[in-house]
Amino acid sequence: MPIGLKSASGPPGIQSTQDPLASGRMTTATTSRRSIPVCTPVMDGREREYVDACMRGNWIASGEFIERFEKQIATVCGVPYSVACCNGTAAIHLALESLGVGEGDEVIIPAFTLIASANMVCLTGATPVLVDVTPDTWCIDPALIESRISPRTKAIMVVHMYGHPCDMNSIMAIAKRHKLTVIEDAAQAHGARYHGQTVGGIGDVSCFSFYANKIITTGEGGMVLTRHKEIAERAALLRNQAFGPTRFVHDFVGFNYRMTNIQAAIGVAQCERLQQKNRRKREIATIYDKLLDGEERIQRHASAPGCEPVCWMYGVVLDESFGRDKEEVRAMLAADGIETRSFFIPMNEQPVYQGRDSQCPDLRGSYPVSERLGSRGFYLPTGLDLTREDQEWIAERLLACAK
Repeated sequence: MPIGLKSASGPPGIQSTQDPLASGRMTTATTSRRSIPVCTPVMDGREREYVDACMRGNWIASGEFIERFEKQIATVCGVPYSVACCNGTAAIHLALESLGVGEGDEVIIPAFTLIASANMVCLTGATPVLVDVTPDTWCIDPALIESRISPRTKAIMVVHMYGHPCDMNSIMAIAKRHKLTVIEDAAQAHGARYHGQTVGGIGDVSCFSFYANKIITTGEGGMVLTRHKEIAERAALLRNQAFGPTRFVHDFVGFNYRMTNIQAAIGVAQCERLQQKNRRKREIATIYDKLLDGEERIQRHASAPGCEPVCWMYGVVLDESFGRDKEEVRAMLAADGIETRSFFIPMNEQPVYQGRDSQCPDLRGSYPVSERLGSRGFYLPTGLDLTREDQEWIAERLLACAK
């Protein structure tokens, strides 16, 4: 099912009766079994009001909502500088370019991540260097990082996987010892906290995505955050074609990575409801935990001590003892109207990075944890409008798939 705006009247067979973010309450009255999407955006704040303001004032490209949105996200993360852009991938590219990453450099990234991590490193002319992830948090394993550092290493890019924070204390200590910069990919972790600090405000620079399935969405959108004024200024310059003081005179190669005022207006309204959205996400994860409690054939995402994840998606990994492979189980759930999404395919298994293209590095190697997650992991529906009845049905059908 494509991701789109949630209908005001709800899906077929559903009559909405409650606030979709209401704590633990039934949000629908089911007259017939409905299809359950993996995630749908919920526009339950002042989105329409703010977009209408853009339309009335005819400020649809640039405008005040962009700066308001930048300040909101910066405040959440506790940093002074933020630069909105058109999507999360662009945010990664801007972060790398603003740090001066380029030809001949290496950037350490997790083997288990979205391909944008590797692609954007390559776009700068640098080379991604893979590190496996931990079997419990599914985030980059700090114990393996130092063995991958070389004289060419410029930065460490971490990914707060599915809303669960990385071990940032260990990673920042490694970076300090080796004089490296740290990039946080917080695309899936809006509002997650690590030992009291909001992720996205710990490393040297961070990147966010506001795609339609994210906790805060603008449809498409991204942002770069940093404590360093010079990095923010560089990102803002590159975002807008690197226009200099004299119009149409350019000293650098820049990009058209701007966010529109209409997108930012939606983001402002979404951000006003961030605490409620994250509270609801945690409730959904807690319900799944209880429904699957004691099922040793299904591994679930674990949080490291001191972490407050936002549970962007609820992932499961099927043990071999489950008796069926991932795709067979996903097909069975789909037949019951339950949509799922496969985990990322590790970078070392991506065809484009297996020596087939002379312009792309060969990233083949052994990354057993990432490979197991990619082959046996997927996530269950985690939309904010999910009901307790929905979750009970999903858990029942998932357990019924076991041999």
